[in-house]
Amino acid sequence: MNSGFFASAVCADAWETHLSRQIITLTTDYGTNDHLVGSMKGVILGINSDVQVVDITHAVAPHDILDAALIVNDASRYFPSRTIHVVVVDPGVGTERRPLLVTAGSQYYIAPDNGVLSLIYEREKDALTVRHITAEHYFLQPLSRTFHGRDVFAPVAAWFCKAWQSASFGEEVEDYVRLSVPKPKADGNVTKGVVLRVDSFGNLLTNLTPDEIPALITNDAKVRIRVGNKEINHLSQTFADGAGAEPIALIGSNGALEISVNKGHAAKALGVNRGSEVTVEVG
Repeated sequence: MNSGFFASAVCADAWETHLSRQIITLTTDYGTNDHLVGSMKGVILGINSDVQVVDITHAVAPHDILDAALIVNDASRYFPSRTIHVVVVDPGVGTERRPLLVTAGSQYYIAPDNGVLSLIYEREKDALTVRHITAEHYFLQPLSRTFHGRDVFAPVAAWFCKAWQSASFGEEVEDYVRLSVPKPKADGNVTKGVVLRVDSFGNLLTNLTPDEIPALITNDAKVRIRVGNKEINHLSQTFADGAGAEPIALIGSNGALEISVNKGHAAKALGVNRGSEVTVEVG
């Protein structure tokens, strides 16, 4: 056999295998200084060594369910169909809160029933099934009361992608927890929103989008954006449009209004944080 042909065939098979590997993502507030994330990965690979484990982030603000909800909603939409997303931000670990297996659109989510999937529920409300995971034979034993990421969520994800039999994990429920995520409020030509999160660069991510304020993507529209003690009178296109420590406003990669300081930290410069009011006046 021609050695070049054989090598090409092996490479093609390896590439096809790589492309077909099942993906499990991890989003936690565990950080990476301890053994926690590594233990979860060990459990997953011990059950199903064919999966590809992808870290979305382990730097969710500790116990911050809304922060995790925003991150998972933004990131998960870019993954292939049949990706399984494991989300463990779980201040109620060991209590009566339920573990859930959620089918949402073409993807799956495994998480505690504490509202961390609220934005997924809203986004995929027409293609949503939520199950309470009660099949404890899928759990790692002995079951710790303080580390369900390792003992419940990780093994459930690994076993689930072996057979895809969601009904075997538990019954459907409809009383799952939903967060009350702040919504913009319009009064005439003024719309009030809030900062939903501050990213690692200090940018202020708001809940204001062109859906509520079309002028945010209208050329030459006159807008006045107020945050903290600052007023911004135009929209920029890129972070680099900012000069010095002057804050700018732009539509970020998630489609919502952001406030930024070029090569600076907008939250510190403006003295604001999550929950701070942001107003947009048009005209």
